[in-house]
Amino acid sequence: MDEAVPKTPARPEFSSDLFAAGLKVRREVLGAEYVDGSLARVDDFMVAFQKYVTEACWGEVWTRPGLERKQRSMLNIAMLTALNRPNELKLHLRGALTNGVTVDEIKEILLQACVYCGIPAGLDAFKVAQEIIKDAAAKP
Repeated sequence: MDEAVPKTPARPEFSSDLFAAGLKVRREVLGAEYVDGSLARVDDFMVAFQKYVTEACWGEVWTRPGLERKQRSMLNIAMLTALNRPNELKLHLRGALTNGVTVDEIKEILLQACVYCGIPAGLDAFKVAQEIIKDAAAKP
């Protein structure tokens, strides 16, 4: 796979090795189009947030050897359901499918979350997941 690596905006905040490591994982999990779009829209107000997320979340945690990406994705689905964060849940459901989480595993995670987080949170998560799964199945 010889795809060109997209150009990251030239900002001094984005020049660390930790940022580069986090950016690599972030692109692999969430998709280069989404990540690069987020970075392209960065202004002086949001740059610190993008630096923090890319370095702390993706560079520090997602690169650790203790869990596989699939396991991290499964945890994110449960936590985002508990927190009732549908926008992030959509993003991480796509990433979970990329990381090998199956539709049946997503269903089981959400059923488990229903018990511990409540039916309303679980129902919202099921609706979000259904949309993402249908969308993923429709793509070639």
